[in-house]
Amino acid sequence: MKRLRKAALLIAASGLVVLPGKAAAPPFDTQAKVAYMVDLSSGATLYSKEADLKMPPASLAKMMTVYVTFDLVKQGKLKLSDMVTVAPETWRKWHGPAAGSTMFLSAGEQVSVANLLFGIVTLSGNDACVVLAEHIAGTEPAFVAMMNQKAKEIGLNNSHFGTSNGWPDNGVTYVTARDLATLATATIQNFPDMYKTFYSRPNFTWGKTLGSGADITQANRDPLLGRVAGADGLKTGHTEEAGYGFTGSAIQNGRRLVMVLAGLNSFNGRITESVSFMNWGFRAWQSKPLFAAGKQVDKAPVQLGDANEVGLVAPKDLTVTIPAGLDSTVKLSVAYTGPLKAPIKKGDHVADLIARTGDGPPQVMPLVAASDVGAAGFFGHIGNGVHRLFGGQ
Repeated sequence: MKRLRKAALLIAASGLVVLPGKAAAPPFDTQAKVAYMVDLSSGATLYSKEADLKMPPASLAKMMTVYVTFDLVKQGKLKLSDMVTVAPETWRKWHGPAAGSTMFLSAGEQVSVANLLFGIVTLSGNDACVVLAEHIAGTEPAFVAMMNQKAKEIGLNNSHFGTSNGWPDNGVTYVTARDLATLATATIQNFPDMYKTFYSRPNFTWGKTLGSGADITQANRDPLLGRVAGADGLKTGHTEEAGYGFTGSAIQNGRRLVMVLAGLNSFNGRITESVSFMNWGFRAWQSKPLFAAGKQVDKAPVQLGDANEVGLVAPKDLTVTIPAGLDSTVKLSVAYTGPLKAPIKKGDHVADLIARTGDGPPQVMPLVAASDVGAAGFFGHIGNGVHRLFGGQ
């Protein structure tokens, strides 16, 4: 069963100054139909408006295509240097004004996986998505199946993909703001080097103009780049059905925020709202330290192990997010399914630290095992049985 340990003493142990008072969420008003923001340093949800509404993603779906590609590269199943040939039939389908945003690929052209990724992330190329999908899986539908499988693995519980590029498909493709934030978070945390390489480029040059044959350079549509300090991704999207949307991230003083806006009615409105929203996240909220990385927070009992308990430690610096300028009551507790069952490896995620501030949602942070706990041998099992018989755990 799930055990919840009240941890009032943990507050004093952490060195956090706690004063009475209620942490009311700082107000924010947006014209976006959907808005969501999380603070990755604490797990806090800072803002939520229709976060679980299913909606068409437009080009925000391309984040899933990029995630699948990053994962294959990380596994060694695909190389960024691999060359891909643009099939003439794919070029014909995704060429011209009716095909939406484009990388300006040419029929029969060879282009590297890395450049296709730049074409997807920086230029939002519909053509680049399909060319890459066909290279990886043979056909776009086969690649889409990979997208949906990976989406389930990383916890996108209310999303489904029907295309590699988010092209309107009569409702087959849908996402939620919460799922988009989960996808962005997974991208940033699971592939930090590739995220840094591909998601913050201000522009990219590919293709030639008709007639003069001049290089075509297109700017990244990310509304935060160059406008908000620490902004480094992720993706914009727009269709008539979806309106203007954006999933973005920025990091300042070690504090990373992920935001989602959707359903805006103009390109410039997306810029204004995105900058305003991210600035609000950094200015209206502050982080307070709880436990340094490696600090033991608590202990948990272990069943059928060569030790009766295991330390629970912070895998990274743990913080709580509260309204800026306020010191408010922070209530901490530790939750785990217990007693824990051996074997346990050092570093396993075995419990959660839960911080509650005022009337906001709980902020949940992982705790990991401080050491290995092996399974008890035969005599250990007997000892455990006797211990339980006489009133032990």
